Amino acid sequence: MLYLFIIMILALSMMAVALFSNDFIKKHFSKGKLKGIGFAACIIVVLLSLPMCCTVVDSGEVGIRFHKWSSNEQDYGGVEGTCKGWVFYNPITTSVFTYPTFTQRKQYETFSVNAKDASLFEMDPTIAYRINPDKACDIFTKYRVGVKALEEGYIRTCIYEAYRTCANQYTSDSLMSNRANFERDVRARLEKSLMSEGFLVEEFTSKITPPKSLLSMIDAKNTAIQSALKAENEVKEAEANAKIAVAKAEGNAKAMKIKADAEAYYNRTIAASLSPMIVQEDMIEKWDGKMPQIMTGNGGMMMDISKIIGGAAAKK
Repeated sequence: MLYLFIIMILALSMMAVALFSNDFIKKHFSKGKLKGIGFAACIIVVLLSLPMCCTVVDSGEVGIRFHKWSSNEQDYGGVEGTCKGWVFYNPITTSVFTYPTFTQRKQYETFSVNAKDASLFEMDPTIAYRINPDKACDIFTKYRVGVKALEEGYIRTCIYEAYRTCANQYTSDSLMSNRANFERDVRARLEKSLMSEGFLVEEFTSKITPPKSLLSMIDAKNTAIQSALKAENEVKEAEANAKIAVAKAEGNAKAMKIKADAEAYYNRTIAASLSPMIVQEDMIEKWDGKMPQIMTGNGGMMMDISKIIGGAAAKK
């Protein structure tokens, strides 16, 4: 754009010189017309050059106005300061660079880091951050690149360094058992590094993948734990079933004993309440008026009374 602007000015200057030096133009155009043409040409130059010397800094950005070159040794980086809105500048000596101040999100490819016992872990980080507008000039002065280059350069280096330093403080087992503490340590170290340079960390998450050998060990350990829990549950179930059976047997035995005691008590009570007179009265009430046909003698001999009575009647 700058080179195009310079070429356009040179071309218009040459055209103006040619117009004033041409005798034919002088004869056919008055000085007033030539001045009008020159004024119109200047307006055209201004309108064409306006986009090159003016820019708009969005409300979600911060602009940094800087000199392309500066002879002042104290003017480090040639930065004048920040700017917003419509910004006018000399495109030949000055330029405007912008940084977004809203939240940026970046998901990185896998990082490989070693734990304290040399086991290799894979980390898949995702970071959400934004640039501190108060430090935008410092960021530009130091790095002089855009957000994408910063993400692939300085920010990526900080994330890897945080992972590497924190992972060296954990063994494989302790890292897997304390993932939350590990991620908290990594974020604290990352925030410390980035905040000092003007980057504010909004979110930081990690997907941690342990080595395959460690995964196999974890799976085997989980299988053994599940088997032990299953066996323990089966033992508890068997003990519970046995207690239930004992309780049922004890209950049945107690029930039978109570029933037997009740029957014995009933029988004793009935036997105690029956006197000989009540028994004879009950026998008389139940007698049908017939003599018994068989009776026992003193010696225990049984005699058929009906035959004896019948024989005696026949003799008569």
